[in-house]
Amino acid sequence: MKKIIAILIIGIFVTSIVSISSLSDQFADAGSRKKIHFTQTFTSSQDPGQGHENHQLSLILSPNEGTIYDGSMTFTSSENVQIVVLHEINSNDAKGQPTWSIDGDTLYGLSLIDLQQKSGSFEFTGAAIGLHSPNSKPFISTVSVDGWIRGQPTEIIMQKIELEKEEPKSLLSRTNVPATIPMHQGIYDGEKILYIITDGSDEEYAKTISEKQEWNVEFAPILANVPEDALQKIFIFKNGVKGEGLYGFQNEVFSSTPEQESEYSALSSVIEVTWKTGQKEIIFESANDIITAKEGGRIEFNETGIVVNSPHIVWPNGQMQVRDDKEITDDMPYGGGQITEINEQEMNVTFVAHRGWGPDGRTIYYIVTDATPSGPAEMMGVTSSPTSANLIAHAGAVDLFQFKNGIKGTGPLGFQAGIASAALGDENYSPMWRIYLIEWNDSENAKILETKSDIDSFRTNDQITVSIARPTNSDHIVNCPFIDPFQ
Repeated sequence: MKKIIAILIIGIFVTSIVSISSLSDQFADAGSRKKIHFTQTFTSSQDPGQGHENHQLSLILSPNEGTIYDGSMTFTSSENVQIVVLHEINSNDAKGQPTWSIDGDTLYGLSLIDLQQKSGSFEFTGAAIGLHSPNSKPFISTVSVDGWIRGQPTEIIMQKIELEKEEPKSLLSRTNVPATIPMHQGIYDGEKILYIITDGSDEEYAKTISEKQEWNVEFAPILANVPEDALQKIFIFKNGVKGEGLYGFQNEVFSSTPEQESEYSALSSVIEVTWKTGQKEIIFESANDIITAKEGGRIEFNETGIVVNSPHIVWPNGQMQVRDDKEITDDMPYGGGQITEINEQEMNVTFVAHRGWGPDGRTIYYIVTDATPSGPAEMMGVTSSPTSANLIAHAGAVDLFQFKNGIKGTGPLGFQAGIASAALGDENYSPMWRIYLIEWNDSENAKILETKSDIDSFRTNDQITVSIARPTNSDHIVNCPFIDPFQ
């Protein structure tokens, strides 16, 4: 909750005066008047007056006991406004006239001049001057004032209006939900790897893996465009020693793990391995052994050209961070890890699935598995994958827009949820996201955006600034597979 305090004080001065006659009491002498002259831009806020809660108010000259303002004011405003003049009275003098009060005890007579225009000039005399709108939409005004403060307060007074106001928020329901995903066991240099498969560049292959693991592998056609320097290799066996591999033979073998940070990629190029007839079948434990056997003519490769997203969950000497707080709530912190449980007995892992918007405003859920550079990866509690930066110049990554100010919400930066430029089923869908940041040029006028066309429209109208995210001046790519957490 944000407390907005409007300090209603222009300046207090105490002078000693000598009363000469009743006439002199009606006019301020040279020691009881102060020149005011300024030009200032104001942003309105909720009118704190009782009965005005749905209105907007900009106080130009604030009330101060024992003083009166007179002079002239010229203004221009973003909306049609009314001029407000307050008059210092006591409750016994109200007698049915329009009044304005914050607490019901201190009353001001209210003059409301309804110009119904966005600019004008006005001569005033009163205890306070302001601009008012009967609507709830904030307005911006620039005002020039030339006049005097007159009066002789007998004590120094600091009068405050304290208005507790809820900051605008966008709190989606089911913002964070659990997503339990099957794990597979693989091998790297003779040691165990546990990994998941979320996406594939070939539709039939994605369907085949989906059936085998009984959990949807999403079709991401543009993964086929990922360059070699952003891939590692996964060797999948079509025959040989029986086992728990994807085709019922030995476990898959990887060419790197997150421990080889400069080489590791969650994106794997699929190489199908077949033993030639008459060869003695063994269990391979490293990529080098497989390549040597191929060069020796014992096996043959089918370099499929298929790319799968196969993030490693557990690897030799490491694993993805598991959250300390296992409870998944709508307002849970975004950082601190993306996993609540790694269950090796059941061979599954439970991620936090985050809610956002697809390009057409439909709900999407995504998990986070790895990122580059290392700073954001550490903040989110995911694997660092520097090779993902190689996607910046290629079509293997698509745009995901996050908000750095505006409406408070459940996005990773504390504002509204993000918007993706592609969703599941789209031809340009990819789990690899190039992050863009949206900043409202005037955060007071921020609104909820839900679609890619919203972004384009507000950007064209110069209401938002969109820039590519470059934390620590580095390319920023995040592996955020879109999933159905309720399957």
